[in-house]
Amino acid sequence: MESVKPLLFSLGKIVSTPGALDALARANQQPHDFLNRHAAGDWGSELSEEDKAENEYSLQHGFRILSSYRTTAGEKLWVITEADRSVTTLLLPDEY
Repeated sequence: MESVKPLLFSLGKIVSTPGALDALARANQQPHDFLNRHAAGDWGSELSEEDKAENEYSLQHGFRILSSYRTTAGEKLWVITEADRSVTTLLLPDEY
């Protein structure tokens, strides 16, 4: 049984771009698969060590947090939580 990691920050309102929703549908995956990882501090294997360190700093100092994942279909998906933790967006990198 997989253990559930505690959430490190609030996601606020959750929104998604049409491209991200299409990518999730193509991969037959749900947004919560990525949102839970993001909020638990699993930034994804697509981020550099420098970007992961920046996220850790951002957690402590209230800056924007970015995670980058691959869907099972191989498409890159970003999850961004704004600095004030009011909104978290799922999007494709080319929609940024």
